Amino acid sequence: MKPAQAHFSGLARLLHWSMAVLIVAMLFVGVGMVATVSRLHNSLIALHRPLGIALLVLVIVRLIVRLTRGAPAMPTDLPGWQRVAAHASHLVLYALMITMPLIGWAMLSAAGYPVVLAGAVHLPAIAPHSVALYALLRSAHTWFAMLLFATVLLHLGAALFHGLIRRDGVLESMARG
Repeated sequence: MKPAQAHFSGLARLLHWSMAVLIVAMLFVGVGMVATVSRLHNSLIALHRPLGIALLVLVIVRLIVRLTRGAPAMPTDLPGWQRVAAHASHLVLYALMITMPLIGWAMLSAAGYPVVLAGAVHLPAIAPHSVALYALLRSAHTWFAMLLFATVLLHLGAALFHGLIRRDGVLESMARG
């Protein structure tokens, strides 16, 4: 990893904010998808699947950018427990951003449904067709979605804490270049 700088790179900021909007949208689309049986249901499914794969690609790009371009140093006066919590929460966020689309893809594979990206472009199955596996993966997808939502809220709360209370430049490092 490169040495830390004062701000995240422009590409890192673009990926962060784009993914933030898409992840929040995905969480709401997912809730709407399972909460309705109207005609909107099929449209939400048609949106949710390719968007999940797009987020998987974006998080891989984001991880590469993070590893190659580095990240700003944390404030020197930040308590040790907060450093550990920040590091752990970022690991959890990255793990969930990678895991969620993979579980969704595997869940659909287990159900025998294709992941349609656009028109005739389908992704290959990544899990065997199995009703029991589908049920397990569907439950996992739901629980991990709730964990992702909670982690995003925690991340947002920490960002606001740094920006509004500590005013230590942590929020600004991602908000401005």
